[in-house]
Amino acid sequence: MKSILTSALVAVLAQAALASEDITDQYPQSELYSKPVEVIPHVFSAIGATAPPTYENAGHNNNLSFIITGDGVVVVNGGASSRLAAALHDEIRAVTDQPVRLVINENGQGHAMLGNSYWADQGVDILAHADAIHEIEENGDFILQGMQRYNRDKAEGTRVAVPNRSFEDREVIEMGEVVLEVLHLGPAHGPGDTQVWIPQWEIMIAGDIAFHERMPPIFADTCTSCWIETWETALAPMNPTYLIPGHGHPTNLAQVTRYTHDYLVDLRAKVGAHIEDGGDLAGAYYVDQSNWAHLDTFEELATKNAGRVFEEMEWE
Repeated sequence: MKSILTSALVAVLAQAALASEDITDQYPQSELYSKPVEVIPHVFSAIGATAPPTYENAGHNNNLSFIITGDGVVVVNGGASSRLAAALHDEIRAVTDQPVRLVINENGQGHAMLGNSYWADQGVDILAHADAIHEIEENGDFILQGMQRYNRDKAEGTRVAVPNRSFEDREVIEMGEVVLEVLHLGPAHGPGDTQVWIPQWEIMIAGDIAFHERMPPIFADTCTSCWIETWETALAPMNPTYLIPGHGHPTNLAQVTRYTHDYLVDLRAKVGAHIEDGGDLAGAYYVDQSNWAHLDTFEELATKNAGRVFEEMEWE
């Protein structure tokens, strides 16, 4: 079985050369940025752009995944708009007659939840972590307005739909021949970060705890020391063989460890040394991040990340 799964993953990784923030759209006949690929048998993902959300990529700059269980389909991420969710549904119908029974939001960000309105209108349950639901309730209208500005006519029909099901640390979903563990491993990238673990297939749909082709964004409320601790004490011991990150092509634990955990450790070390030398916030923006300059969104995020880590570490 593992040799079959490995062959499937190798076929997906062969497309990784296409991952570039300079490619505006890989699938022009669809609202989706790329056509879903079967990562391993029964697990598909439409890989989003590694660029910021734009009109050209229709906000599809994260991974929209789905699992065919034998008794229905589980979708991971609602998508950035109602139209994007509908486009994903078209692709699901092209590969299975099984109905979509559940949508899981990986967090409360727009590209994870703005498409909820489409799925809610289909009568599908939507599950999210309690902290992500709080973020949607507090900031959903603001997030929607941001999407409407860049997506213009492609935002038509989208509204904020709050998930109707919540969990705290772990919820087990048994459907058909598959047991899914919906997890919140701990604080990481943002409130309510959610991972979907399928032990029988050794695959994790990791969400935004894990990055490798684009630079991880650090938000004003991100605790990078907590992110590192969650990684070392909760994610790494699970040791998934296959991993679908929140952004970028499916890969393995070693790759996302290098570009997420190791990046955070390196940035904190550089900023920590800057603080020890009496450096200020203005100087922190220019700490050396050249080892990571090849990552997509480096220009947009590197200096912001350094500044936010300085503000976090200044009071540690």
